Amino acid sequence: MDGVVAGDFASARNELVRRPGLSGPGRRAAMTALTDQWLGGLFTAATATAKDPFCLVAIGGYGRGELTAGSDLDLLLLHKSGATEAGRVAEALWYPIWDAGQRLDHSVRTVSEARRLASEDLKVVLGMLDLRAVAGDPALAEQLQSVVLGDWRAMAERRLPELRDMVLARRQRFGEASQLVEPDLKESYGGLRDATILRGVAASWVTDVPHNGHGDAVDFLLDVRDSLHRLTGSSSDRLLMQEQDAIAEDLVGVRDADALLRAVYDSARRIAYASDVTWHHVDRLTRQRQRTAFRPIKRRTAVRLPLAEGVVMQEGEVVLALEAKPARDEGLVLRAAAAAAQGGLQLSPHTVERLATEGVEPAVPWSREVRESFVSLLGSGPALVGVWEALDQSGVISRLLPGWDVVRSAPQRNALHKYTVDRHLVETAVQASALTRNVDRPDLLLVSALLHDIGKARGGDHSEVGARIAEGLAQRMGFADDDARAIVALVRHHLLLADTATRRDLEDPVVVNGVRDLLGDVAVLDLLHELTIADSLATGPTVATEWRFGLIGDLVERVRATMAGRALPEPPGLTEQQQVALAQRGVWVLMDVRDASCLVTVAAPDRIGLLSLVAGVLSLNRLNVLAAKVTTVGDRAVQEWTVRPAFGDPPAVEQLSDDIRRAVDGTYDVAARLARRDADYARTPAVAYPEPNVAVMGGTSATTVLEVRAHDQPGLLYRVAQSVSAADVTIVGAKVSTLGSDAVDVFFVTDPQGNRLGPDRAAALRTTVLAALSS
Repeated sequence: MDGVVAGDFASARNELVRRPGLSGPGRRAAMTALTDQWLGGLFTAATATAKDPFCLVAIGGYGRGELTAGSDLDLLLLHKSGATEAGRVAEALWYPIWDAGQRLDHSVRTVSEARRLASEDLKVVLGMLDLRAVAGDPALAEQLQSVVLGDWRAMAERRLPELRDMVLARRQRFGEASQLVEPDLKESYGGLRDATILRGVAASWVTDVPHNGHGDAVDFLLDVRDSLHRLTGSSSDRLLMQEQDAIAEDLVGVRDADALLRAVYDSARRIAYASDVTWHHVDRLTRQRQRTAFRPIKRRTAVRLPLAEGVVMQEGEVVLALEAKPARDEGLVLRAAAAAAQGGLQLSPHTVERLATEGVEPAVPWSREVRESFVSLLGSGPALVGVWEALDQSGVISRLLPGWDVVRSAPQRNALHKYTVDRHLVETAVQASALTRNVDRPDLLLVSALLHDIGKARGGDHSEVGARIAEGLAQRMGFADDDARAIVALVRHHLLLADTATRRDLEDPVVVNGVRDLLGDVAVLDLLHELTIADSLATGPTVATEWRFGLIGDLVERVRATMAGRALPEPPGLTEQQQVALAQRGVWVLMDVRDASCLVTVAAPDRIGLLSLVAGVLSLNRLNVLAAKVTTVGDRAVQEWTVRPAFGDPPAVEQLSDDIRRAVDGTYDVAARLARRDADYARTPAVAYPEPNVAVMGGTSATTVLEVRAHDQPGLLYRVAQSVSAADVTIVGAKVSTLGSDAVDVFFVTDPQGNRLGPDRAAALRTTVLAALSS
């Protein structure tokens, strides 16, 4: 009979999973009702001969009615009987569940045992706060719920800090759901686990939870998880990229994978914001109660410290003064926000609500006072993030900055970026706030930092699109025409310095003068330099490297010299070390180990393919190339390689020197060794990557630029250099960048006579390199 029941349940459950047109909430409710009915029958059979009362209790997600196709059943069997009868009933109950193929988390307890366990384990008590009687004597469940809830409230001030520590540790481990390309819907911060914890905090009566619509956010994440479990047939809560298209198609009203991710981010942000505010209140209230625990109770008036016109601090939060009139004061919203952020404080949720519902929008163009408050907010440093999020959650930011909604929660499917578009803009302003002492106009730097990527998520060149949007916003903010033009230039050219410094020959006057002509003003140059640094720091560690910053700084100084009418520095002559190297016979290798990189100097008889051989040896010795320069004098070539170990310490110079010597004389087969390594990597699962992009373009009067963009992999530089040699083209210099998983390698090349390439040879070079990368 049990097998028939199990089979009927499994069949009915599978039909629910596959039933078309059933919404997420409806499917979860139907799944819960079906499971309740099935377990009720099992419970009746298992307790048919029992003398004492039993109760089958659902806890956790099942208790809340959130069952999905991949959910476990979290069950507690409550009893008043002895261990023997309880064990018999449990065995009769659990085995049919296992026979049905249902995963089960189970326990058998008396009320007192369950109560004691809840008092010792935070995860247990949070699950029991959502308990629900499925079958049997409901008085047992009601008794347990009553005592657990009473204990939770009595011990909340002691246990909530421990729970807070668990939240912080999980956030560190799983990241923020609103910023991850593949968030864990349950464990990432702002996910379903935090929604459960918010219910627990609210049940403690220590503080209320903000009513910011996070309940709808929870429902949407549950719908996404329900779809994820049904379509994948697994219980994983991680929203992998390869699943996102199918889930978007499955959910009603979700256009595509990007729309899905944006909606997930919006939902996670609402939950995270509610969590942030709640924990801020918990921390404040528990500290206050600890300070007054052993003092006589007496009435006292809360101290209100003035911060700005109409803005005061009360009990660690920023609130409006009693006389403040949001509907009549156009500067109050930004004045309050700036006062909070500059003081490292939070706007109280009630204040945010008042500013959002009663506040009047500033007249356009903004007055100087409104603009200065906005700049003060942007310059507040890390505290900007929380205050901005509060205003953004309430819709204030979208009213202040038309068009902000387009970038709000917009995903960036790029390994370089660790934030969504809007959060990246805010983080860039945070980074820029630490650089304002380096420029004459901090206000232009901060506003440009906030707007530099405003053109994303709209199609087209985001720099050009963003420049047009920035022009309108700068005028809206009341900037003078010259200042507005500077902001537009900064947004339009925010990639200029980084792209030029890492992909062009900085010793070429044409390159330097081109940057000068685009910017035209040393003040704009200084602003763009600091904006580039802030943008890199906010993007992530892959692009915020000392090597990259050094190249950018070198370019800036060269452009500054031309703007001042000074001659560009002559290309450096041979160093003493290079002159010594050229005087040696055969192959000569020197390695200078620096803080974050190594400089490898190689001198050898010049020959076709020499650079590719050295590149291959460096790759085999786990050295990633950052830059390369080649100087040829007579029949000797000197190569300077800036490299960084892929991991660990660099190889001994003796080993590297020996490998290069043997590669040059033919006793060290670079190609064969790289092929063996490629074969080892081929044992890992094959992954499809975007096709490489190869461009050949004009450089200086004497060189041509070859730019290669491809997925980074061992030996890439060797293959490119080898294919260049095969095309009878000479590499005279190189700049190599690895950005996340993408390699952007630039080579300065000539024909065998030392001249720039003609059209036919340039086309042949591109074809040869593409063929080498595609093989």
